[in-house]
Amino acid sequence: MNLLLTGAAGGVATQIRPLLLERYGSVLLSDRVQPEALQDGETFVAADLGEPDQIDALMKQCDAIIHLGGVSVEAPWQPVLEANIAGLYNVYEAARVNKVQRIVFASSNHAVGFYPRDIVIDHEKPVRPDTRYGVSKAFGEALGGLYADKHGLRVFNIRIGNVADRPIDRRRMSIWLHPEDLVQLCAIGLEHPDVHFETVYGFSKCEPAWWDNRRATELGYQPKHRSSDFRDEVLAADPPPGPGDASEIYQGGTFVLEP
Repeated sequence: MNLLLTGAAGGVATQIRPLLLERYGSVLLSDRVQPEALQDGETFVAADLGEPDQIDALMKQCDAIIHLGGVSVEAPWQPVLEANIAGLYNVYEAARVNKVQRIVFASSNHAVGFYPRDIVIDHEKPVRPDTRYGVSKAFGEALGGLYADKHGLRVFNIRIGNVADRPIDRRRMSIWLHPEDLVQLCAIGLEHPDVHFETVYGFSKCEPAWWDNRRATELGYQPKHRSSDFRDEVLAADPPPGPGDASEIYQGGTFVLEP
């Protein structure tokens, strides 16, 4: 597999690069700036999502993509539009033209951030984004559906929670995703023979869980890491919230308060 990882200088990519390299032997990395500490088997090509010619040149070198590139937090509309909407279109269109086989798309829990925490939602629930960023991720999922159904790409959307070695607060106890478990999900999207167009949640074994991830389970996902292993230290460091705080009512946390 000729694998491309976009957004390779970002925090999530930095955590999974060694694991991808171990699994696939070589990885093509791309971002606007060069990632630190390139390893044997990693090749870097600078590219901007807003430059179609640069993205087209990238796609000629791969047959599968993990797309982490773009704006990764809430931001004014223009950068979100340029990177996460227009830029993502450039990725999909170049992938179609160059006959890329599979795309794993880093969606986000913020595509469904306005669901309350006291209900469990699955992959079939309508999107309820909490920010412009969340809207862009909902768009990205829909765009992947178009290219899967119309053009035959195999598309795997992962609504990622929070990627880290351990959860650091009460909210992340429910949405935490260990890097090893993220790579397991990416591998399903890249390798599973039955993937056509899928949306799953990106979290490890979390308690309390806000998401029903049965579709990921059906595809073979078996997370290895448990947020409950960190419960005592997290609860000790993060006191219970006060009543009536909207950021504690909705799954999106403080993103629901963003202007």
